[in-house]
Amino acid sequence: MEYRVLGNTGLKVSSFALGTGTWGFMGKVTESEAAVLLDEALAGGINYIDTADVYSLGQSEEILGNLLKERRQNIVLATKGGMAMGSGLNQSGNSKFWIKRAVEDSLRRLQTDYIDLYQLHQPDLQTDIEESLDALTDLVREGKIRYIGTSNFQAWQVTEAQWNSERNKTARFVSEQAPYSIVNRSIEFDLLAATSKYGMGVLVWSPLSGGLLTGKYRSGEVAAKGSRAAASLGKLSTVVDPNREENRTKFEAVDKLQALANESGLTLPHLAMAFTQAHSAITSAIVGARTIEQLRETLKGSDIRLSADILDAIDAIVPPGVTLDALEKGWIPDWLQANKRRIQS
Repeated sequence: MEYRVLGNTGLKVSSFALGTGTWGFMGKVTESEAAVLLDEALAGGINYIDTADVYSLGQSEEILGNLLKERRQNIVLATKGGMAMGSGLNQSGNSKFWIKRAVEDSLRRLQTDYIDLYQLHQPDLQTDIEESLDALTDLVREGKIRYIGTSNFQAWQVTEAQWNSERNKTARFVSEQAPYSIVNRSIEFDLLAATSKYGMGVLVWSPLSGGLLTGKYRSGEVAAKGSRAAASLGKLSTVVDPNREENRTKFEAVDKLQALANESGLTLPHLAMAFTQAHSAITSAIVGARTIEQLRETLKGSDIRLSADILDAIDAIVPPGVTLDALEKGWIPDWLQANKRRIQS
């Protein structure tokens, strides 16, 4: 396992991270199954674990809190907040009111006194970033948070936040968490330039494109029984649906990538994970394995580094800065809605 410094913090994290989005009732990974995954991840050299309050509505954090206990000091613990945690008017967003409450709730569920990295899960266009940074700075000073980060932010939002921190002398974001894979390279266009400019680390999610880059979803074939896509509703099942017309280009690219992996003596998942490790701006790729077999197979490829020839071949299949499916970009800004784009009569 390789270890990389998170931005300019000096904090060393594993280049593969353990994601816990499947832990709990939503992802159907039980606590006993999660315990096996955690043990395997730590044994494989992973020291960075990522969760969020919204994963199974707090159950993922609760499971992680139950399992860490005396091992808490040995890992970098990251969580996220801001997505809806109830039906209340103020049970979501990045206001000072909700951030402070959400952090206290996460600390309780995780059974810890501090969070190593607390991330805003997505932008909140109704809240000034100054308000959010003020609340997060208070929590850093109180020792409840050590570092702060963002997730699914646009390049201009990253820049705005950095300028705000400099102007007001508040805590600054040290990392951004964004979707990134061979078929979803949109963050290369400008986001990674912005994070590099401000010395931020970058943690990427969905490096296997929701399972598409495992090769188990094929064009014209229904998702196999037991797969996440077969069991899921909404976006996850949509982005790998073999019958969706918009996915045709992605499946064609996957076929070419599979051929490249075969020629290179690699599995497709190993090729895909190694691709995320090749970009100089990426700190760590989050692995969301549901089974011990998936995690073990992924960890086998943690030391694979791709040659320039292979990377050039990938660029020929999916050019830099391009994404093949807008649904994979993560957070879709509301300014793309019709009523925000069009002059109202």
